[in-house]
Amino acid sequence: MLFRKPAPRFYVNARAIIERETPQGTEVLLQRREKSGEPRRLEFPGGQLEPFEGILTALLREVREETGLTVTALLDPPNERVSNSSGGEVECLTPSFVYQTRRGPVDSVGFFFRVWAEGELTRAGDHAAGHSWVPLADLRRRLDAEPETFDWLTQGALGFYLQRAWA
Repeated sequence: MLFRKPAPRFYVNARAIIERETPQGTEVLLQRREKSGEPRRLEFPGGQLEPFEGILTALLREVREETGLTVTALLDPPNERVSNSSGGEVECLTPSFVYQTRRGPVDSVGFFFRVWAEGELTRAGDHAAGHSWVPLADLRRRLDAEPETFDWLTQGALGFYLQRAWA
């Protein structure tokens, strides 16, 4: 009898860097991962796209499920264009930035969007809790001094986000 090795899982994700302006400067929303068997580290809201779900649709859904907030604005122009033909529908857009895991516990590609959001922040959402607003200056210090506070993917994304002109 031949045994087939299961096909590796590949994930496509939409993630949000939710920003808000305060008199002290820009803050971003972080949450703690609350999923059985996974370390409880800080991360940005977001998650996996469902089959044939649009990237922006997934972003809005994931933010709502994990934080209770509603995305009100994309801070970088998405330049979204949807094309329909007899063969199917294609969504093309420009995220704030893209990531690809090249090694680690999961194989994934994802799209980060800087956004504003409104509403009542939930105490606990879909595999997420401990939501907190963190000033950018504190975020830089924490990433340098305590990188293990963040999950491995968020460490990479934060390094990129904090070096950009918008940060």
